[in-house]
Amino acid sequence: MYAPSKTYKNLALFDFDGTLCKKDSFTGFIFYALSKRHIVKQGIKILPWIQAYYLNIYPAHAMRIKLFNAMFKHADANEILDIADEYAYRLMGQLDPTLYQQLLKHQNNGDDVVLVSASVDIYLEVICQLLKIDLICTETEILEGKFTGHYATPDCSCEQKRLRVLEKYNLAHYQKVFAYGNSEEDLDMLNLADFKYMVGKDQLLPNIEDEKKLA
Repeated sequence: MYAPSKTYKNLALFDFDGTLCKKDSFTGFIFYALSKRHIVKQGIKILPWIQAYYLNIYPAHAMRIKLFNAMFKHADANEILDIADEYAYRLMGQLDPTLYQQLLKHQNNGDDVVLVSASVDIYLEVICQLLKIDLICTETEILEGKFTGHYATPDCSCEQKRLRVLEKYNLAHYQKVFAYGNSEEDLDMLNLADFKYMVGKDQLLPNIEDEKKLA
């Protein structure tokens, strides 16, 4: 039996909202894509849950699901996806300069870079195409050209981040694993890493060493 071969590269896992991106991209997309009238009308319907969320009674992962359903159920998919393209380009200007430079260092080092986010694929797919990185996120459901208002996958936060990463990547094949986050929802992902960075807590970014095998 041979031991599994390692690549001479690292794996870098980046959270998006509050980490690579300075803003709450999901809430921002609601206000970018939808009319104020629609937002107010649908928001009133879920007002008790919104209030409970801000009182820390209703969890963030459940609030995102309820909010997505209220705002995007029956929305025309092509129309929303066109708006998402525009929004993604705007988000590129909202990237945290320090974390973005760290991402570029990983790319220049030949590492595999992955965005791991609880935000939705609607605009994150475009972001990752622009950044030329891989994506693990909350995926939305479209049927007959309309958003159903439901997720096609579980909300990609907390343990789901860890499970989705392990489902897609064999960590034993990497020299080192780096992870970058900003909240409790990222802790399960950060615990997979050899080197981790929590925004607002850690002062120094991990040092990226060139682990590529010399020819």
